[in-house]
Amino acid sequence: MIRTNLTNLIIILVEPQLAQNIGAVARAMLNFGLTDLRLVNPRDGWPNHDAFASAAGADKVIENIQVFSTTAAAMGDLNRVFATSVRAHDMIKCIYSPHAALEHLVETARQNQKVGVLFGGERCGLQSEDIALCEALIKIPSNPEFSSLNLAHAVALIAYEWSLHINTSPSQIFRTGLTSLATREDLGKFFIHLEEELDRTGFLHHKKKRPAMVRNIRNIFQRANLTEQEVRSLRGIVRSLVRGS
Repeated sequence: MIRTNLTNLIIILVEPQLAQNIGAVARAMLNFGLTDLRLVNPRDGWPNHDAFASAAGADKVIENIQVFSTTAAAMGDLNRVFATSVRAHDMIKCIYSPHAALEHLVETARQNQKVGVLFGGERCGLQSEDIALCEALIKIPSNPEFSSLNLAHAVALIAYEWSLHINTSPSQIFRTGLTSLATREDLGKFFIHLEEELDRTGFLHHKKKRPAMVRNIRNIFQRANLTEQEVRSLRGIVRSLVRGS
């Protein structure tokens, strides 16, 4: 029987600005039983006592917050990460509704793998580099004439959808056999390995086009639901091609 831990949806806030908003996010999370909150470069630093008032008693979440210097580090141990954004930044990405996205994430969590959702800061949301690290996008349907959501409201919508799926059966199951989905850290190491060799062979020689080319290459593999074993095989393929050349 698959062991489950369905409280393990991890919420990651990238460069949040106001401590009060962090507290409000913590409150929204605990409303739906979520407790794992991670911050990437909070503008006003952390810890920040201004968060406790708006947390309204969600001290359990506030006191266990982890802080990271980069988005990649914050999601390094996760197997599957979706980003919330109204813009795809011209990337080829699957875009899900909250309901469909959380169905996928709950199904992954049922296999005892770690999942998370990425949220951008209040001022300008997520950057292209952050979105490129994620497997897919979640687009929250809202009034096109007034689509900007408060950070805590957006988190509450995702947490609510998570809670809806916990006690329902998944419509699709992705089995990984004896392996598991690759972590973001494993994928990151593969990307660095591949890009180093592409630089060496001249494939990424165009300096102006290189960032977009790198993002497009990464997105190809992000959509593939790669397992740890598959990532090891891909790295072996790259090494073999290098030796052969």
